[in-house]
Amino acid sequence: MESRDRYKARFQSLQEAKQGAFMPFTVLGWPDEETSFRIIKTMIDSGASALELGIAFSDPVADGPIIQAAAHKVIENGFTVKQALELVARVRKYDADVPMGLLVYYNHIMAMGVEKFFEKAGECGVDGVLVADLPAESSDEVLSAGTVNGISTIFIVSPLTREERLAKIVEHASGFIYLVSRLGVTGTDERNADRDSRLTALIASIKKATPLPVLAGFGISTPAHAEKMMASGADGVITGSKIVDLVAKADPAKMESELSSYLKQMVAALNLVKV
Repeated sequence: MESRDRYKARFQSLQEAKQGAFMPFTVLGWPDEETSFRIIKTMIDSGASALELGIAFSDPVADGPIIQAAAHKVIENGFTVKQALELVARVRKYDADVPMGLLVYYNHIMAMGVEKFFEKAGECGVDGVLVADLPAESSDEVLSAGTVNGISTIFIVSPLTREERLAKIVEHASGFIYLVSRLGVTGTDERNADRDSRLTALIASIKKATPLPVLAGFGISTPAHAEKMMASGADGVITGSKIVDLVAKADPAKMESELSSYLKQMVAALNLVKV
């Protein structure tokens, strides 16, 4: 199965079942390579629709303190981009069908070379790449390399995205649209009614512009948050900081069972029949 076909197949299956997508996030190699694999394996075994996997970066401007701390730990351990991609390949051997996206910064790509990065990512079973600090207007080279290697290019839409820029983003986007559900950095959050109403309008405008699924991230950490995002029109949610925080605080002997319990609660909230 080609990379972007995994996104298409999974989202189509969820749509037919009238279920929302749950995409958990973790940092590759955190807190160490073996534990990282166990975390990802638990995500898959607990019903994750797809995975978002971060490559550690020294200055992750889009990430809040929880994910920043995890990234710094990975860097301190000397875990490299090459090792991160090898870990993805290991996950792909474990599950041939789960869509896997990378969240990276442009320095990761430049250090390896655009063509080589995407070629290696494709070989390892990556389905999508989101470059957190690369605007759509500057993405031609990345788009080309992604297309050649069957990798979707994921872009972010935020509450500040204007209509003309949204048109540019959806022109280049594939896989899905990553909706930033609030301004700021990643982390846990409590929502309010005014923000929810604005999000409903934003999601509606995105859906007018593109048939791609809309997955909401940033500040989504509870089943109630997930249900609200579905009620606002999203096709699913992305959760990262809550997962990293849960793992960091868990008794190592109980980590997988505690993580699985949380993940299954999120999946269950999104498996409610969509109205």
